[in-house]
Amino acid sequence: MSGTAGRADRTEDGATPAGRATKGSSTAPRGRGPVVAALMTGMALAALDGTIVSTAVPQIVGDLGGLSVFSWLFSGYLLAVTVTLPVYGKLSDTFGRKPVLIAGIVLFLVGSLLCAAAWSMESLIAFRVVQGLGGGALQGTVQTIAADLYPLKERPRIQARLSTVWATSSVAGPALGGLLAGYADWRWIFLVNLPVGGVALWLIVRHLTEPARTGAHAPATASTAVTAAVPSRAKVRVDWPGALAIFTTGTLLLTALVQGGVAWPWLSPPSLALFAGAAVLMAVTVLIERRAAEPIIPGWVWRRRTIAAVNLSLGALGLLMVAPTVFLPTYAQSVLGLGPIAAGFVLSAMTLSWPISAAFSDRVYNRIGFRLTAVTGMTLAVLVLLAFPLLPYPGEAWMPALLMLLLGGGLGLFQLPLIVGVQSTVPWSERGTTTASVLFCRQVGQSLGAALFGAIANAVLATRLTEGGLDDPAALTPTAVDATVEYVFVGAAAAGTLALVVLLTLAPRRFPVLTDDDRAT
Repeated sequence: MSGTAGRADRTEDGATPAGRATKGSSTAPRGRGPVVAALMTGMALAALDGTIVSTAVPQIVGDLGGLSVFSWLFSGYLLAVTVTLPVYGKLSDTFGRKPVLIAGIVLFLVGSLLCAAAWSMESLIAFRVVQGLGGGALQGTVQTIAADLYPLKERPRIQARLSTVWATSSVAGPALGGLLAGYADWRWIFLVNLPVGGVALWLIVRHLTEPARTGAHAPATASTAVTAAVPSRAKVRVDWPGALAIFTTGTLLLTALVQGGVAWPWLSPPSLALFAGAAVLMAVTVLIERRAAEPIIPGWVWRRRTIAAVNLSLGALGLLMVAPTVFLPTYAQSVLGLGPIAAGFVLSAMTLSWPISAAFSDRVYNRIGFRLTAVTGMTLAVLVLLAFPLLPYPGEAWMPALLMLLLGGGLGLFQLPLIVGVQSTVPWSERGTTTASVLFCRQVGQSLGAALFGAIANAVLATRLTEGGLDDPAALTPTAVDATVEYVFVGAAAAGTLALVVLLTLAPRRFPVLTDDDRAT
């Protein structure tokens, strides 16, 4: 760890030198534009491919077959993205952001080309995993470069832009996939990535430079280039055994969470074997990481109160987000009687208020601090989630839409201050690892939430079937769906309450923010 990592500013507000441009990083806003465009494009690619396949499944299955395993088109991509996040985070701290991002974009584009050429469902699933291996680099490294390029005072603006791109792309993905599959061919879902990703790759290669340095900041090499300082790479040791152990452990654990209760019962031999194997490998991973000279997930990620609190809080956020994103569209169609497009608009209200709230969050945390801002945002979110079961039955579409608008506002105040705050407590050499650990915990929370809330939904629906004397799940009434979603939203409120408890008991009242000189070291 850098010797300056322990020096922190006394406050989180504008009285710190946070507004200065970091030495060796972007000093000309004009030079940052092309890189920001590349980051936003990369973020859009990663977000789109998480959802764009969903509406094209009928066409894909009709062409390739494999109905029994098609769910792995989503699970395989999710697994690959999640388990590679900490690996890419450490590699970006070791070798610099640029080579990792370039490798990620290339791998993502290769995976896209292979997906378009798939000849069977099995090959398409395998190539989706290749896509996910590149997507992991895109997600983590884009967020880290954004923190490198902007000082603390300007960082909410770029993070809000990335949040907007992510939200818009996630919502637009199913619609775009349906259009391409219906009016062209499903293979174009993957082919459209090639020109878009090619532009992002060219912008990064052309405009982002990372000159090597040894203890001092290197100056920008050109007025149009964005320069970020990179530590000396002498005697670099890459913890490949740790990377393999983390990848394998994460694969087993997330496979158990994603497939449990879907492909097989929770207490079945395959499920128990996966959980047991993940537990054993987790212990092996801890041993490897303790002995490694440069561990992929270093112990300080969990020993530092601020980082540990943010990791756990963002994990709870990932769990919470399953309720609106997975169950609200079903509620809107089954209970409110809306069509698929209108149901999507109910959910999109959250994606409108989230980035707006995030963009203005700096005006809040500069006054009251990162922790209190996040607590305020999550408190609002919990109240909104608890209000959902109080909606009249069947109600009007504007009612859940209004709640989603408020939910997005609360979560924008919650997530962005935590990410900006935790990135501002570490120097350059630790920022990639820190950012990746936060995103990794959020992704694991989403997988856990899908499994947990899926089990809750199945239990409630099974009870309603028994009470109603129904044997066919298709005969479920809107009241059964309404009751199911209400239970899920209460569970999401419990996850939000858990995040509040973590912040209030574990996170420091004031984040130990470093000066710009410290953060770049």
